[in-house]
Amino acid sequence: MEVIRPLTALGLMSGTSMDGVDAALLVTDGVDVFEYGKALSRPYDMEMRAELRSVSGHIPAEDDQHIKDVERKMTLFHAEVVSELLDAAGLRPENVDVAGFYGHTIFHDPSNRVSVQIGDGDLLAEQTRIPVVNRFRNSDIASGGQGGPLIASYHAALARDLEKPLAVLNIGGVSKLTWIGENGELLAFDTGPGNALIDDWMMKKHGTNMDFDGNIAAGGTVNERIVTTMMKRPYFKKVPPKSLDRDEFAQRIMDNLEGESVADGAATLTAFTAEAVAAAQTFLPKPAKRFIVCGGGANNPTLMRMLRQKIDVPVDVARKVGWNGDFLEAQGFAFLAVRSLFGLPISFPTTTGVPHSMCGGMFHSVPNAAKEKKIR
Repeated sequence: MEVIRPLTALGLMSGTSMDGVDAALLVTDGVDVFEYGKALSRPYDMEMRAELRSVSGHIPAEDDQHIKDVERKMTLFHAEVVSELLDAAGLRPENVDVAGFYGHTIFHDPSNRVSVQIGDGDLLAEQTRIPVVNRFRNSDIASGGQGGPLIASYHAALARDLEKPLAVLNIGGVSKLTWIGENGELLAFDTGPGNALIDDWMMKKHGTNMDFDGNIAAGGTVNERIVTTMMKRPYFKKVPPKSLDRDEFAQRIMDNLEGESVADGAATLTAFTAEAVAAAQTFLPKPAKRFIVCGGGANNPTLMRMLRQKIDVPVDVARKVGWNGDFLEAQGFAFLAVRSLFGLPISFPTTTGVPHSMCGGMFHSVPNAAKEKKIR
């Protein structure tokens, strides 16, 4: 293992919302954060979204050329984002020590030790001329863990000086909660749906990618019967650590919503997300004194209003404590890439259910032949 020292890392995140790629620079030794660098988000076009949807829910076979083609396109898209971020930051590839490449989850079933993230680490290293760490979930899943949530250790590093117990809620396609105790204890799990169901509903009924600012939901009426019915699903009684596939509830709730207006459906799905978060509090070792919300859901005023109605402690967006909530996951995978390089654990018994704290990630060096190549 190398001597632990600060490195410049670049993190990349493509969430299950399928909205695009977030990228962020970070200077860290995998324990402390010394500097926050530039960050940017690049949306997927409709074609790339359709490609990702076409492989979602599939376990790739060895000869599945379609998934390989989508993986290649998505990886090259990430390479373009890296190039754009480096230009914005005034950096060259040799100024970055490592890239944390989450990839894109297309299938997640930890009960059968399967979680599939597409993303070609060798290709990204070749195209960007930056060493890459990816496949963060593989060792965890193989050891019987849930494979996520993974960035609890980053939340803990950020929250070191904040009052605890504290809950950090990341609302992406799925909602993920990290609880941090007074002595740094960690608990992490997926609370339930996030933006994915709302996005799918809006695409199906309205032809838009999302409910922008929660405006459609704000004009609708929540079908409380549907929310109550969905909260009876076994997942919500299951003790964490636990994690979800983005489509875990999709078929059942979409069937229940048939006949609802666009606004009422959006309102009901938004309320379902908030209710699942509120219910998750029963699993916390001690009540959180505060919730800090990040991810795309933090930008939805209707969802934030519903969360505040259902949670009895302050519910604040990440920027209130000086965090960049839109890029926390991208920063988190930069942080994990450095931890992986130094052999530090990235998953723990109370965050993913692994039998012991363990490192993870797969390293991809820059091929010699690619060093003079330009990013295509």
